[in-house]
Amino acid sequence: MRERLLHLALYRWWRRAVVAPINHEAVVERIVEDSGWSGRFAFMTMMSAGIAVLGLLLSSPAVVIGAMLISPLMNPILGFGFSLALFDFVELRRSLKALAIGAAAAIAFTALIVTISPLQAPTSEIVARTRPNLFDLAVALFAALAGTFAIIRGRGDTIVGVAIATALMPPLAVVGFGIATWNAPVAMGAFALFVTNFITIALAATAMARFYGFGHHLSHRQTWAQTTILILVFVAMAIPLGISLNRIGREAVAVTQARSLLSERFGAKARVTQLDLDFTGDPLVVRAVVITPRDAMQKTGAIQKALETQLGRPVRLSLDQVLLGAGADALTAQREELRRAGEASHIEAQRATEVAQMVALIAGLKPDDVTIDRDHHRATAAAAALPGASIATYRMLETRAAQSAADWSVAIVPPQAPLPTIAFADNVSTLDQAAAEAVAASAWAAKRWNISTLGVPGLPAGTPPERPNLAQRRALAIAAQLRRDGITPDPGPPAGQRFALVPTPVLP
Repeated sequence: MRERLLHLALYRWWRRAVVAPINHEAVVERIVEDSGWSGRFAFMTMMSAGIAVLGLLLSSPAVVIGAMLISPLMNPILGFGFSLALFDFVELRRSLKALAIGAAAAIAFTALIVTISPLQAPTSEIVARTRPNLFDLAVALFAALAGTFAIIRGRGDTIVGVAIATALMPPLAVVGFGIATWNAPVAMGAFALFVTNFITIALAATAMARFYGFGHHLSHRQTWAQTTILILVFVAMAIPLGISLNRIGREAVAVTQARSLLSERFGAKARVTQLDLDFTGDPLVVRAVVITPRDAMQKTGAIQKALETQLGRPVRLSLDQVLLGAGADALTAQREELRRAGEASHIEAQRATEVAQMVALIAGLKPDDVTIDRDHHRATAAAAALPGASIATYRMLETRAAQSAADWSVAIVPPQAPLPTIAFADNVSTLDQAAAEAVAASAWAAKRWNISTLGVPGLPAGTPPERPNLAQRRALAIAAQLRRDGITPDPGPPAGQRFALVPTPVLP
């Protein structure tokens, strides 16, 4: 009896203090008005997507934030979330249609920008949005709660736009990047992040709307069939979110277990300064840096076996032990960590500057024209047109730059030019050294231009004939090397003794 009275008192307080002050009809009318498809929505979505992808390519967080500020994706998402709370099937279809068309337009527009852009190397900003994690879910959850609160209580639009777009527009831009560069893992990872965050935002907005008293009594022409469908939609959305949460949770537990094991094995005087688990590989790749007294040093093999037992799966451990003097305490380890971090940051910045200057000198550019990704040690430059330079020349320049920056990955994009000629000796269908180098240079240039297919003159279409003629055998030899180099050969025009491959880009 006492519990029943308490529940009744809480219910009355909730109705009086939370639900009563809200003008539900006005809020619903406003959301319905803004959640549909319109010319303004399409234009602002595409502009936001364009700014986002440019910020990602430049690895500029400030530019990405600019895209977040103008993104209108909050409107259909809120409409979708409120339609679930209201059991309004008509509004659900309307808002979902606007969101789907807007997302498709954003992906297509960003893919177009990346296709014509000379910058196509994955940056740290792009890589960071290819795999959902617990922090991404937290951003989406807080965004939904803040956005829904602002729209219900009339606290302004700025907080809503910033909050919702924070978790959605950059992943959409990365999906476009992945499609344009034919990078399926990047595209799929970013799309998984988009879907996970969208579902999180929509369901959190639904829960917040229900808390403020939005229910089916506010919608019109509601049928039991529509209500059943909406409940099924809610459940269906919760399933992938639950699967994603389960995976994220298991990965978080694995990181915690690995850190605990390392701390336990090395003792209280050691510090685990870096721990990275790559769950995409098999076996699981674990990279760790531990600052430890010399007398607490451990064997890598023993630690790896302990990790395999703890995590229940094969592990490949990369362990870097920074040794201190015997008897060093935890404070000494902490000081060493700070000292190494400061030195590493300074050395890394200096090394990045040196690599940019070196690549710029080789490519005929200014250092500012070289794209540097310090997190992944990548340098990318679109080379200037050099008088008399061929594709093979630019390939040699990239090789020289890569040798000078041994710990960095260097990519020099050559200017558009004819591909090398592949010559055969009389009545010979095998590639000699010069011909093989010409094919390799053509495949290299195609990759730098983001072209996945090259036309091979004389290549038979479909199944090769049982007795190919000389020109067909030559084309088949070229096609075999192209496949080994990661390029798809495509039938081209008839050929003779001298071949010139033809770029045949397939636009997304």
